[in-house]
Amino acid sequence: MIAPGASPVLDVVPLARRHLRRVLAIERRAYPSPWTERVFQDELAQVRAGARDYLAGLVDGEVVGYAGMLYADAEAHLTNVAVHEAWRGRGVATELLLELAWLARRRGCAAMSLEVRRTNAAAQALYRRFGFVPAGTRRRYYENVDDAIVMWLADLQGDVVAARLGTIEAGRP
Repeated sequence: MIAPGASPVLDVVPLARRHLRRVLAIERRAYPSPWTERVFQDELAQVRAGARDYLAGLVDGEVVGYAGMLYADAEAHLTNVAVHEAWRGRGVATELLLELAWLARRRGCAAMSLEVRRTNAAAQALYRRFGFVPAGTRRRYYENVDDAIVMWLADLQGDVVAARLGTIEAGRP
C-alpha cells in the first residue's frame, strides 16, 4: 500500500507467470477480444527462446500495466501495451514503451512497428511522441470491425531516436 501523500514508484520488470492473474484482469478490461492465459504462457515461452520481450509495470508489487514485443529479423514489433484504467495517464505506458525501445536498440533492431486502433487517439499520441509515424491501414483488423493504423519507428539505431528517448527519460517526474 502507498502511504498517504507519497508518490507511487513504478518498477518495470520482466513479465513472469506469477504476474498473469493481474495481467489477465487488465487484458479483459482493455480489449474486446482479450488474449487467454494460454496465449500469454506461449508468449512467455518465446521470451525464454529469445524471440520476445514482455514487461510488467509494478506499483507496490501489483501489476498496473504490461507491454510486449516480438522480434523478426532486424525489426521489433510491439504486440501489446495495456494499463489498468486507474493508472492510465500517469506515465505507465510511457515507461513500458521506453524500456522496450531501449531493449530493441540494444538488440540491434533497425526499426519498430505496431498496429493501433484508429479510434485510440491517446495511444496514437503516445506513439507519435516516440517518433512512430503512420505507414498504412489494416482494414477491419480489430474484431473484424475496427481499422488499425500501422505505425513505424525507423532508424531505431540512429542518433535522432536515441536523443528522443533521452528526452523522454529526462522528462520523467
